[in-house]
Amino acid sequence: MQGPTAVTWGWGMLLNDFALAIDVDCSDRLIACAVEFAKRLEFETVTVMAALDRVGDKTQFSAVDNVTCPAARALQDNPQKGPTDPVMQHCKTSHLPIVWDRATYERVGKVRHWEEQAMYGFCTGIAVAAHLPKGRHLMIGVDRDRPLPKDVERITFLVAQLQLFVACALDSSIRVLLGEPADDRLPTLTVREMEAMRWTMEGKTAWEVGRILGISEQTAARHLNNATQKLGCSNKMQAIVKALRLQLID
Repeated sequence: MQGPTAVTWGWGMLLNDFALAIDVDCSDRLIACAVEFAKRLEFETVTVMAALDRVGDKTQFSAVDNVTCPAARALQDNPQKGPTDPVMQHCKTSHLPIVWDRATYERVGKVRHWEEQAMYGFCTGIAVAAHLPKGRHLMIGVDRDRPLPKDVERITFLVAQLQLFVACALDSSIRVLLGEPADDRLPTLTVREMEAMRWTMEGKTAWEVGRILGISEQTAARHLNNATQKLGCSNKMQAIVKALRLQLID
């Protein structure tokens, strides 16, 4: 099943708990930070994968994880896994998080794939992907060897936490895994765009932002979308994290 989107932003917690993810500068620190995050949510395995689409050439992939079993490593590195794995196929094109289990594989006739990976503890999990301009992609998935909670509120919380972690780790992960230089140029945001982002950071909807600023809901949404594009992000959560990091808003 696909997971819900984040319903709680928790920016104060974000800046404190995810500060390391924002500033990682090497693959060892990246996976250490990701493992600490995954274990806090009671997941044993975590994968951070970046991809870069190249015009007229093969897509470049780079990943880090904490898989140590040789047989599990061989299964993870199998080039034939991605094109047939429903979780990977979902993350290839969708920004929506996916909460997966055996049923996810059964629905597409790939239960044998699930059985093979379940032998090594990959029984259930959550994955979130971000698709950025210039053909850049980031996927972070957490996995465990037991069922996920049945409580919808708990699942919602776990999904929201992973979405926040992806938003915080996005720029640094792309830099580390794809070898891209840091791009901290300050975009020129209008006053309205910064105001829309500040109120969105406070948890306000576009309709509420419009009421506060005396503009229409559509205009408020347009200001936020413009700011998101200027920051080179794919959604408002990523944009707010980057704006905070660049001290464009506070």
